[in-house]
Amino acid sequence: MRIEIINGPNLNLLGMREPGIYGSESMETCLSRLHEAYPDVEINYYQSNVEGELINRMQQVGFCADGIILNAGAYTHTSIALHDCIRSLKSPVIEVHISNVHRREEFRHHSMISSACHGVICGFGLDSYRLAVEAIKGMQG
Repeated sequence: MRIEIINGPNLNLLGMREPGIYGSESMETCLSRLHEAYPDVEINYYQSNVEGELINRMQQVGFCADGIILNAGAYTHTSIALHDCIRSLKSPVIEVHISNVHRREEFRHHSMISSACHGVICGFGLDSYRLAVEAIKGMQG
């Protein structure tokens, strides 16, 4: 099984950026835990602050990966291009958010990509990624 985790803008700063919202753990630590918990799953990671690079990566892996875990960051609320990309892929996409976006600013309450995704997980900190891995594994049988 192959799962691709794709993170959008500012998520390269996890562990340093607003720890009261996003926690103090880095994505590298989260990935280490995922690799340890799922040794039978190939988990690849990609992060970019650029919308077009996220689309390029999803198109590159979205026809061969068993699933994509996408935290599009702020692009979640603005990107019709990401929505259209997700709809074109064969691989199921799980939208993930570290914080509960519905308890935050009003502009974060609407996602432009949710309707194109297989499901949405938010508000469980970095454990949201593990929950998404479980969801993808469950889809495979």
